[in-house]
Amino acid sequence: MIRARREAAAPHPMQVTTVTFPETRVAAITYQGPPGGEDATARRLVAWKLANGFRDPARHRHFGLHYTDSRTVPPDQYRVDLCLSVDGEVLPNPDGIFAMTIPARRCALARDVGFRHDNRAARWLYDEWLPNSGERMANAPVLFHYVNVGPGARAEDAIPDVSLPLTP
Repeated sequence: MIRARREAAAPHPMQVTTVTFPETRVAAITYQGPPGGEDATARRLVAWKLANGFRDPARHRHFGLHYTDSRTVPPDQYRVDLCLSVDGEVLPNPDGIFAMTIPARRCALARDVGFRHDNRAARWLYDEWLPNSGERMANAPVLFHYVNVGPGARAEDAIPDVSLPLTP
């Protein structure tokens, strides 16, 4: 469970909450290439998920670990691990899916609605909130939790929660 502490009220367009993201075991697949090209890799993870019976969205949540800022790195250096939380083993497979653990970490959390590929919450956290917060970003990837994904979720209704890792 994520523990949260609401930040002091300040005039900004997004609500930012300090949370402790819990250690989470995931099945992951890496995408590296131009931003916005992750769809084929995401489909591989979804196919693996369905083939292995990980269908309960409350237990098997979708995440993205963004290691680079797509605005500042050359397109061939953009990297994200697409992940699915699991409670079982990730066996060797031909799909390129591997087991990893997202460590527990303190984060600044902001929610966006829509814009899965052009996330306003991520930009806000990086550009506005962090420089004015007195906090420092930890040396860890930014974590996106894709709250509502799947065939029934329209792109404009996407809900990504963005967790910016903070130093302890």
